[in-house]
Amino acid sequence: MPYLRGKVVVAMAAAEASVVHRAMDGRRFLLTGPLDFSAPFTSVVELAIAGRQHEFTAGSVGLADELAQALGYTDFDEELTYQGGSLLTARVTSYDGQVQLDEDRLVGAWRGRRYCFVTQMYGASTADLLAVLRTLRITEHDDGIVVRPDSRAGSRFAAPATVIKEVPGLGLLDMTPLTAERARQLPSWRGLRTRAGELFRDTLSDGRPYFVLAAADTWVTVLPLADTVVDQVPDLVDRLRVQSAE
Repeated sequence: MPYLRGKVVVAMAAAEASVVHRAMDGRRFLLTGPLDFSAPFTSVVELAIAGRQHEFTAGSVGLADELAQALGYTDFDEELTYQGGSLLTARVTSYDGQVQLDEDRLVGAWRGRRYCFVTQMYGASTADLLAVLRTLRITEHDDGIVVRPDSRAGSRFAAPATVIKEVPGLGLLDMTPLTAERARQLPSWRGLRTRAGELFRDTLSDGRPYFVLAAADTWVTVLPLADTVVDQVPDLVDRLRVQSAE
C-alpha cells in the first residue's frame, strides 16, 4: 500500500451526527462526525456448523424481500414462527453456466420487528435449515440482530462479523475489529495520520482505488463509490470517528 504523507486539517462546519450499529456477533460500532449516516447497514458473519461454513447476512426488515426480488421470486413458500420472529423459506433453482448444471438452493430468512437475516443452503430442506438454526440463539436488539452459536451443538464463529455501511460522499465502509492478525497486514511504514486513525491507500485488481483505515480498535475498508471524489477521501476520513461501542 502506498502511504500518504502529512496531517489533514479540516474545518468542522457541519453538525455532528452519530449512529451505533450492532454486528451479528454482538460487537457494536459507533460512527461519529459531520457526515450523513442515514443509510441502512448490513452485517455479515460466517459460522462453522457441523463442519460446514454458513454465511448469514443481517439488515433492515425489508432485506428478505430485496433478496427475493434479486433472485426472481415474488413470495416465500413457507412461514414458521421461530425464536420470537418469523422464519421464511423459498426454493430457488438457477443454472450455473460454469459447471453446466442446475443449482437448487433453499433461501431462509428470519424476520423480527426491525431487522432480519438471510442465508442460503444448497440442496437442503427446511429440516436441514432448522437443524442449523437450532445451534444458534437469535436475539434482536434496537441496533441489530445477534446470533450466538452453541459450541456444544458444534457451532462457532469462523471469523469476526463485519458491518457494512454506505456513507454518501465517502463510500462503502466495511468495519471489523482490529485484531493482531489484521494489524500484521498493515505496511511497516506510517500511513496518513488522521483523527480517525492511520489511513492507507491501495488499488484493487481492476485498478480502482480503495483505502484502509486503522482506527484505535477497528479495521475499516473504504471503497469509493460513484459519488466519491477520491482526492477528498482523506479529508472526509479526518472528520470521522469509528470505534467499538462495547
